[in-house]
Formats: sequence, structure tokens, C-alpha cells
Amino acid sequence: METPLKFTIEKEFINTSERVKSVDLHPTQPWILASLYSGTVCIWNYHSQTLEKSFKVTESPVRTAKFIARKDWFVCASDDKFIHIYNYNTSEKVKEFEAHGDFIRCVAVHPTLPYVLSSSDDKLIKLWDWEKSWECTQIFEGHSHYVMQVAFNPKDLNSFASASLDCTIKIWNLDSSAAKFSWDAHSKGINCVDYFKNSDKAFLITGSDDYTAKVWNYETKSCVQTLEGHTHNVTAVCIHPELPIIITVSEDQTVRLWNASTYRLENTLNFDLERVWGVGYKKGSNQVAFGSDKGTILVKIISS
Repeated sequence: METPLKFTIEKEFINTSERVKSVDLHPTQPWILASLYSGTVCIWNYHSQTLEKSFKVTESPVRTAKFIARKDWFVCASDDKFIHIYNYNTSEKVKEFEAHGDFIRCVAVHPTLPYVLSSSDDKLIKLWDWEKSWECTQIFEGHSHYVMQVAFNPKDLNSFASASLDCTIKIWNLDSSAAKFSWDAHSKGINCVDYFKNSDKAFLITGSDDYTAKVWNYETKSCVQTLEGHTHNVTAVCIHPELPIIITVSEDQTVRLWNASTYRLENTLNFDLERVWGVGYKKGSNQVAFGSDKGTILVKIISS
């Protein structure tokens, strides 16, 4: 019989605020980057339990924000169709520009190159090069509905995956505007996608408005497991880099932890913060942050 994983969940930081649409953890500083529906971006210090910095970016919802630590920047994007870049040390606005023709759902920062991907309700994905004054160097076309998320492939940094409300997952190369391949992944719109590796095999995980998350064999494009249990839309998914768990969050107000090897549900967490929209982690640590309707929370997940 399978031995369940045992975890202790320690709350390290909670801040109540307006709706938090995304969270990201700084790789070296004790900071959580939270983007709010109100148009504000906050940096919280979870060691001192204080607000480090606050930026009133726009009057529109900021749906996505990411640190670019090697430049001391963060990049965010919003319903005003703009991408905004700030230096978080000086609070200086580095750049802002109209990037899409509709709401921007996601930005993803390339791990090594000076690139940011953005995806939008205009059905497009765009590649921006900050060393070329944020020039758009590629436009990726093919989705027939809102593109909710993009994620770089950590094992092939020239490729990325996209998730769309058209119910498909597409895989792209940075040097081509057309998708390498695509498949119908869910019966309803797909909100999120992430890569992970298990036993030397490459996998994708997706989360959908059909209330499920699915694990896909990246090589065969086949579904190896459907994670069932959420009672509302799955809004974000991730694989923890240090712990053997898949994390899914949902509008059903819960966070679920799944065994990354057996796909068994190990824990269901409810922090009483209403709908959960975002999840972020810090490499080299066992910390995970969540953004929700009522604020931001950081927990430490200890394997016992």
C-alpha cells in the first residue's frame, strides 16, 4: 500500500488586502511580489512582516507580475493593455508601453536571455527583448481564444508552452511564429500550465475550468493522470522544485497538494481567504506563496 506523504504546514506571513491576482518570490530577498486587482503592486517583506514597497501602477487590474532579479526590476501587465517595468530598489519606472490589444493575462521571464513573454485576451503571445529597448521580436499566433498563461521549458530554453480558453495546449519555439504542436487538453478553458520532470521523463501539468488538473507526458502528448477533487475552476498549478508535490489552487477557495509520483491527493488546505488566484515558490526553499481574494499568504511546507 502507498505510504502517504506527511507534511506540516507553517504559516509564515499573512496580509489581508484587495484581490491578489498573482504572486512571485524573490530568489534572494525575503520578498513577495503581489499584483492586485486594484492596480497596485506590493512587495512584502515576510521576515519583518512589513510592506517593503508599494507601486500604484494603473487604475486597471494587474493580473501578472514577476521579478527580474538580475536587473533589480519587476515586470507587470494589466487590463490597460500595457506592460510596466520598475526598478524595485529605486522605485523608478524603467519603461511602460502598450503591448497588446486587450487584457494581458501573463508575463514570463526567460531564465537566461533578456526576454519576456506576454499573453493576452487578443489571442496573441509576444516576445519582448529588453536589450533592444523592449522591442517586440516575435508574435506567436494560433490560439482562438484568450491566452491565459505561458511557461518556459526549463530543459529547452528555446521553447515554451501556452494555455488558452480554446481548450488547447500549444508548444512553441522562440524562433517561429507558428506552434510546433498543439493538442486538445480539457473539455473547458485552460487557465494554467507548468513543466516538471519525474524519473527523467518530462511532463506538463494543466489546470482548467472543468475543475480538473491533468498531467501530460510531454513526449507522447498523452494524459497520464487527471487530478480530480476541486469543485470550481483550477486557476494556477505548479510543481514544487524542492518537495515531491504538485500544487493546485482554485476558485473553490482551496489549495491542494498532490504526490508528484503517485498523483494521490495528500492535503487540502483552506486559509479562509476566498478564491485563490496565484501560486509562487522560491527555489532552494520549502516556501510557497498564494494570492487570493482577501490577500497574500506565505507558508512553509515541511516534510515530516
